[in-house]
Amino acid sequence: MNIGIIGAGNIGSALAVRLTSLGHTVYIANSRGPETLGDVAQNTGATPVTVREAAQRGSDFIVVTIPLKNIPDLPNDLFEGVPAEVPVIDTSNYYPLLRDGQMTELETGDLTESGWVQQHLGRPVVKVFNNIFAEHLEKNGQPAGTPGRIALPVASDDDAAKQKVMALVEELGFDAVDGGTLHESWRQQPGGPIYCNDLPADKVREQLASLGNERTAAQHTEFLDNQAKQEQAMEAQGIKLK
Repeated sequence: MNIGIIGAGNIGSALAVRLTSLGHTVYIANSRGPETLGDVAQNTGATPVTVREAAQRGSDFIVVTIPLKNIPDLPNDLFEGVPAEVPVIDTSNYYPLLRDGQMTELETGDLTESGWVQQHLGRPVVKVFNNIFAEHLEKNGQPAGTPGRIALPVASDDDAAKQKVMALVEELGFDAVDGGTLHESWRQQPGGPIYCNDLPADKVREQLASLGNERTAAQHTEFLDNQAKQEQAMEAQGIKLK
């Protein structure tokens, strides 16, 4: 397959390594231009391109994996000419303390992070790969049926795109769990029990069911509070996000 990745950070690079190892052709881009991606190309096997080229050449999947605050900086016509059936994957997370600053739209609880991304991109997106550490994404995939195999929730309003992405998740070595609509994707966001806990499929489904479908004000506050504590701990450890 031909896969375009917009964003050459930890998740983008981890995906590039895995996808090229599976025999797929990967085109990778960042905001600074392909000439700055020599090391990434050498380490991942991906071909450096411009952001527009990544969208145009990713004829099977396009992955958008850049800091949330930078989403509005993408070209308005990024997906011009890209067939509607090509899934657009969004891996973003909201980090108000360490990276993104406070974004009012995401503080109210009316929008999920990927709902906000979808509005800006003007294309249906599929939320996945946001709740696993990049190193685990690159190295911890296992064959189907392996006890304790990590499961990843996949959420989208586009059922056809969701099914394609779930098949890709399985190919990468993880159990794909239907995470519902994009409106329900808050359940896999930072601050919740599914975020970066490497749970197997049965536990992910249990957590999704226990959280319910509609986010309550109490749940939104709880997730934000949990995330604030996590970000403060990361800051104390000197961890910086790009």
